[in-house]
Amino acid sequence: MVKRVYLIHGWGGGPETDFFVWLTKELERKGFEVHALEMPDTENPIIEKWISHLEKEVGKPDKETYFIGHSIGCQAIMRYLEKIDAQVGGALFVAGWFNLANLEEDELETARPWIENPINFDKLKENLGKITVLISDNDPYGCLDENVKIFKEKLNANVIIKPNAEHFNDPKYGFILDEIIKLAK
Repeated sequence: MVKRVYLIHGWGGGPETDFFVWLTKELERKGFEVHALEMPDTENPIIEKWISHLEKEVGKPDKETYFIGHSIGCQAIMRYLEKIDAQVGGALFVAGWFNLANLEEDELETARPWIENPINFDKLKENLGKITVLISDNDPYGCLDENVKIFKEKLNANVIIKPNAEHFNDPKYGFILDEIIKLAK
């Protein structure tokens, strides 16, 4: 059975930004069915719109379905997975977060619902097979210790701290490909 991978970009991003173009090609070469989604109103991400879009695009997920999220894309995946009644293969969260630092006032207004609306961690863990989180030790949006603690304690995630990767905005990261391959085995 073919493994499906859904790539969910970050705030202000798209399927052509950051590492998504490169990663899509690499995953397809390895036999994955890849869906790099264009999330709605990316400059003003709204939880309900993003979850609804995921529901429509993913259809019926199963244990051969995997997710890769970047930044707010990780939040969208978690909020989608806590609402469904199906177990998926796993997720790789790149620059995932629960709290943010160094935001401008207008950015804080956009981020506030994502930060303040709780996630049902029990339901999320029930639906989410394996989870790996890549976090940089110098992410400008920070809260490193707090985010690592939540991912480990609430989700039993495998958290990998990468040195000097900032917010993972470069076009190519070999270790992202390596980690999703490990998850999908």
